Amino acid sequence: MTKTIHPIGIFDSGIGGTSIWKEIHSLLPFEDTLYLSDSKNAPYGNKTKDEIVHLAIKNTEYLLEKNSKIIVIACNTATTNAIKVLRQNYDVPIIGIEPAIKPAALRTQTNIIGILATKGTLNSELFETTSSNLISNPKIIEQIGEGLVDLIENGKIISEEMDALLNKYLNPMIEANADHIVLGCTHYPYLKPQIQKIVGSSVTIIDSGHAVAIQTKNVLSKHQLLNTQKRTATNLFLINKNKSVLSNILSDYLPSISIEEVDF
Repeated sequence: MTKTIHPIGIFDSGIGGTSIWKEIHSLLPFEDTLYLSDSKNAPYGNKTKDEIVHLAIKNTEYLLEKNSKIIVIACNTATTNAIKVLRQNYDVPIIGIEPAIKPAALRTQTNIIGILATKGTLNSELFETTSSNLISNPKIIEQIGEGLVDLIENGKIISEEMDALLNKYLNPMIEANADHIVLGCTHYPYLKPQIQKIVGSSVTIIDSGHAVAIQTKNVLSKHQLLNTQKRTATNLFLINKNKSVLSNILSDYLPSISIEEVDF
């Protein structure tokens, strides 16, 4: 049986990576997907590098056991801390995601950009390397989004607690005259409407979702793994905690997707 009909395997520390899945599914609607939501261990951003690597390996091996033909790490923290180890140990293509600092740095007019990300991403070696290798030299205002992932995972995207945290984290960026804000966590695109309301229409908000989808398609094509059959795709989501939150965030895709709560 050809590997082209095997699923695209995607994992995240929780439900945030569904923002990446939506981009991949939109670009590659005939590809089967298998999404792993490790919500039981969310957020990854507060864990040590060894813990993050251990969880990334566990998730990757689970997806490979289910015949995934490619692994998409839909998690900035897991990418920046574990992608090198994963690529050294597994012979399938592995796609990662990094905060879109480069396009923000190229487009800024004020030469000031803000980045909202987890502690694990901002403190990683890969993030430091990417930031220091920019052709331009903008001022980067880094902000750890402490508490944001927890609220999203608990279904509190629209809440007073969320509004309070976003105002606290974003106001210093506005005061510093940042004209681009980079979302450095795949959970954060679900907060775009609130963020845009706070920062105003003159500030551009950037995430990496579409770029990851394009890269996934390019890598599948390069390795002759693209599914060329035009048929209804199977999209299975596995979560190890509270599947109702995942169901709510993917409500527009029901009943064409399947969601199962499993122990892993």
